[in-house]
Amino acid sequence: MLVGVISDTHGLLRPEAVTALAGAEHILHAGDVGDPRILDALREIAPVTAIRGNVDQWGECAELPATDVVELDGRLFYLVHSVTDLDINPVVAGVAAVVSGHSHKPSVEARDGVLYLNPGSAGPRRFNLPVTIAFVTVGEAGVDARIVTLLPGTSN
Repeated sequence: MLVGVISDTHGLLRPEAVTALAGAEHILHAGDVGDPRILDALREIAPVTAIRGNVDQWGECAELPATDVVELDGRLFYLVHSVTDLDINPVVAGVAAVVSGHSHKPSVEARDGVLYLNPGSAGPRRFNLPVTIAFVTVGEAGVDARIVTLLPGTSN
């Protein structure tokens, strides 16, 4: 199963992100959606599981859960906007992957058999960081993630 992961759109769904996510079978949005129409557009590609972030304080996005868990192809994914707010022990809970956003810094790390994934930011560029999304391949062997750069970062 191919899972698309996006975060920190901040009201901007780039056409590059839509094109890149076209093959996803499920999409996870790790918060800071910024505009509910983004989730509607993503739902045209695949089913979506989304949480709110710190910018989602008003309107429909404020109604999204702060955290969520979804089972995809027999594996549990736990979504939390900022990994510093992680409120469970993923190992004890049997979680295969913790998906977060907030920092705008893409990262993939395995700890104690749990994948920690931050897809980076797919919305407006901040901090000269690249504009990125991620994909997770879910299979019998577990979960494997890769970051996809939509627009490279800039350097000063």
